[in-house]
Amino acid sequence: MQRTPLHSFHADKKAKMVDFAGWEMPMFYSGILEEHNQVRKSGGLFDVSHMGRVKVTGRHARKFLEKLCTRKIYDMVPGQCRYSLVCNEQGGVKDDIIVYRFDEDDFLLVVNASNREKLLPHFEKVKGDLQTKIDDQTLSTAMVAMQGPKVMEMISKFSSEIPTLKRYRFTTKNLMIMKVIVSRTGYTGEDGVEAILPATFVGMAMKLILKDVDMTSPDAIVKPAGLGCRDTLRIEAGMPLYGHELGEEVNALQCGVDFAISLDKHEGERGERFVGQDALESAVKSGIKQRLVGIALEGKRSARQGMKIMSGGREVGAVSSGCLSPTLGYPIAMGFVDISATELGTPVQIDCDRGTFEGKVVKMPFYVAPKPQ
Repeated sequence: MQRTPLHSFHADKKAKMVDFAGWEMPMFYSGILEEHNQVRKSGGLFDVSHMGRVKVTGRHARKFLEKLCTRKIYDMVPGQCRYSLVCNEQGGVKDDIIVYRFDEDDFLLVVNASNREKLLPHFEKVKGDLQTKIDDQTLSTAMVAMQGPKVMEMISKFSSEIPTLKRYRFTTKNLMIMKVIVSRTGYTGEDGVEAILPATFVGMAMKLILKDVDMTSPDAIVKPAGLGCRDTLRIEAGMPLYGHELGEEVNALQCGVDFAISLDKHEGERGERFVGQDALESAVKSGIKQRLVGIALEGKRSARQGMKIMSGGREVGAVSSGCLSPTLGYPIAMGFVDISATELGTPVQIDCDRGTFEGKVVKMPFYVAPKPQ
């Protein structure tokens, strides 16, 4: 397994380590429930260095990304991030990514750890003869996320600019002798930032950022958090995960992220048709058969991926993700169901080996963080 530049940090904090997409990553430190609540109430620190970071530069960088991404790129401004999908020719999802725009010919892509190795040759194929350089910087950089309602308060003590960033905007800061990219993005449903910095300096940066933070204190603003609570947090926030709500065999228009698909992007002077667009347009004409929905369940039993979703005495779909929501106190799930069962309030049953349990279709996200005072 590969190790991130923060591996010694995890060892010092006695994290429970697991194999995730070939990386040795912390599942939890003190416990999933405790870390989940820490993020919702104050702040959590995540090592997300396993995520891929790929630099895209050159004369045709933007044109390449227009062909690659389902989202418009030409109307992005420098300092902006944008969530997008990367599709295959059949309209399935190869990955969901974040695009950072530095300049007309200078971009950065953040991709999922489990997809980086398959995406790199796909990038080269889509690039073709375009004058574009694709540079995988994953191993030479590190990435950390700080998420929670009190994170910006902590950051404001050493930066006046970062707390003023709008959502999905980023800035580049010079910290001592290193350059750090800080974006107001995240995967928990809370406010916060994600930072990309050189791997060789991440230890120094962590000491500088956390020099006044005693993570062992019960009242610490920020404490380390692992992949376990990252999953429960993103489910509460209704955020899709590759291999669950997203996949090569899942039509992109079923996944609940229609905002990230611009079927009209080629109509502008600078637009391009993207890989998979023909298939998605065909799916619109023929009609989407299933869509992703949120489900609130009765009792305390959690739904698991693959369990059948029943309605009106028949099977209408399958669960993609589920958990007992620590914040809400009852089980929640996401799943793909037939269009006939997508209306809010539709009664459903989850079929497991020990029988069925009741639920209903509800609006997502399940949890919305309170706005800052």
